[in-house]
Amino acid sequence: MANLTLPGAGEASATTGPPTAPFAALPSVDRLLGQPELAACVGRHGQALAKRAISDELEAQRAAIRAGAAAAPLPALLAAVERRIATLAAPTLRRVINLTGTVIHTNLGRALLAEEAVDAAAAAMRGYVALEYDVAAGGRGDRDDLVDGWLRELTGAEAATVVNNNAAAVVLALAALAAKKEVLVSRGELIEIGGAFRMPDIMKAAGCRLLEVGTTNRTHARDFESALGPRTGLIVKAHTSNYAVEGFTASVDDATLARIAHAHGVPYMVDLGSGALIDLSRYGLPKEPLPQESLAAGADVVTFSGDKLLGGPQAGIVVGTRAAIARIKRHPLKRALRCSKMTLAALEATLRIYRSAHRLEQRLPVLALLARAADDIGAAAQRLLPALQAFAGESFVVRVESCASQIGSGALPVDRLPSFALHVASRRRRGGRALEQLAQRLRALPVPVLGRIHDDALWLDCRTLLAADEATLAGQLCGAG
Repeated sequence: MANLTLPGAGEASATTGPPTAPFAALPSVDRLLGQPELAACVGRHGQALAKRAISDELEAQRAAIRAGAAAAPLPALLAAVERRIATLAAPTLRRVINLTGTVIHTNLGRALLAEEAVDAAAAAMRGYVALEYDVAAGGRGDRDDLVDGWLRELTGAEAATVVNNNAAAVVLALAALAAKKEVLVSRGELIEIGGAFRMPDIMKAAGCRLLEVGTTNRTHARDFESALGPRTGLIVKAHTSNYAVEGFTASVDDATLARIAHAHGVPYMVDLGSGALIDLSRYGLPKEPLPQESLAAGADVVTFSGDKLLGGPQAGIVVGTRAAIARIKRHPLKRALRCSKMTLAALEATLRIYRSAHRLEQRLPVLALLARAADDIGAAAQRLLPALQAFAGESFVVRVESCASQIGSGALPVDRLPSFALHVASRRRRGGRALEQLAQRLRALPVPVLGRIHDDALWLDCRTLLAADEATLAGQLCGAG
């Protein structure tokens, strides 16, 4: 029996003999690669990427011809190849315009860094730096020294260390201070945060035995005192993230827990999670627990994030007594969880901003967005309304509505910030599908625009619209409308 093959570009059909006209009309890879119109694009991205794009486009053309379509003319084919090259060369980590209203958005990279931190990280990447080198002594140094002094001064701690995120900080501290021992935690603080990070699981991973104390809504000092025993290694207080227990509640304060722990010869640890370094109420924001307050109350160790309310890079910061931090730094996991030079450079620059106490709300983007005036947000929404209405079309009604923004990333979970959003509603009686399609169109723009659908409307909260993104957004809406 004769072998049959499907016809391709320049291929002969087993039944007709000579190449069929539609396939024969397709140029070869080399011919397309040599087209003058592609020269600049090939020069920028290289022949290997261009050949892959050409091969992919020719295969797509063959599939279209088999489905009954005509072969694309050369200009259209060249334009399609350029689009494929651009797609292949584009980074996977894409810039987006955040109009969700969540300032510290975990899925969108959390805190925006200060320009000083961005510059410091870039400088560290471009050249050699004294990361673990003591220039004065001419020998090996400790990378924690880059931020230790700043953290001690800002928090009042005796010592500090830094790892790659707060989850790592908690695991490391537990493993170093209480491995193979019991750790006492209130039942109301057995948190689960994003990514199924659960305190009981972390205790187990660190080699500790969790001992739950009190009840979900009420825990008293006597509950801790009665639970202490010869196998107790640590008392932990975990800041509740992404939820709040309200109503008939009771919890034990830092000073009392520290006193109980120290009376029984065990350390007291606080996991703050978000970890603000300043009292946010001075900017009209809800107050968040501060590491310096826990330390002053007697905590031996406090852990918190660098990329949440602090407004720095992703990092897990551990501050505390000299003895406790020394034990943590000696643990083998410390090396596995250490930070890179870019992280430490950005964190040091961020801490320098806090130490200066000068124009914090202008220099720290997270603080600027959280403290942004509602009138300013509303004015931005009004400026964008005509362009969004034109983009959405006559089947939608766009107006500016008041709304409530969210801080995000487990910080102050029940608190909301007054804001304004572009509110888009469908004129149809049941417009859910139309709203989903509109949201998809916005995400398909060159710089994707992200909002949220709620109460039969698409909300684009302008609190999180950066000044640098407003012109981009307006241009995209007008160009695609």
